[in-house]
Amino acid sequence: MERIKRTLIGAVSATLVPLLALLLIFEEWGWDPLSRALARLAQLPVWGRIEKLISSLPPWAALITFFVPILALIPVKLLAWYWVAQGHTFLGLAIIAAAKLVGTAVVARLFSLTHPALMQMPWFARLYTRWKVWKDRMTARIKDTPQWRTFIAKRRRLVRKGRCALIRVRKAFAPA
Repeated sequence: MERIKRTLIGAVSATLVPLLALLLIFEEWGWDPLSRALARLAQLPVWGRIEKLISSLPPWAALITFFVPILALIPVKLLAWYWVAQGHTFLGLAIIAAAKLVGTAVVARLFSLTHPALMQMPWFARLYTRWKVWKDRMTARIKDTPQWRTFIAKRRRLVRKGRCALIRVRKAFAPA
């Protein structure tokens, strides 16, 4: 029985750990840039007032505000999976990707606005600290793999080629 349990745990870990690693890497890459992009909206008067209001919320209201977009995206993602199941694979996956992108941007921005209030709750501060230590350790392990280093090298080459192509296009269309 113990052997079956270890085998089952190993199989689940072998499946979930790579998926969790991909999710962590996406969050790591997307969190700050997406939050900064959404922060630019604060230059709009109405949006700036909303952000000030969110920043001034008491801890429990901040917690509720932080989780609203997470919960609001659940029906969207379920609908997208329904479309995938109905044979509209591209549409469903595109909606899931868009929901992930928008959701990460909104949650990242809300977290930066509510972080001080959330950290006033001892249980949240404890859980967040543990999560952060675990996430940082997992991210470091992922970034230490040869696959990661290969991926980063290929990404840098692709970005360099893209910049060179963009320069050539600009030169081709520049006024004489």
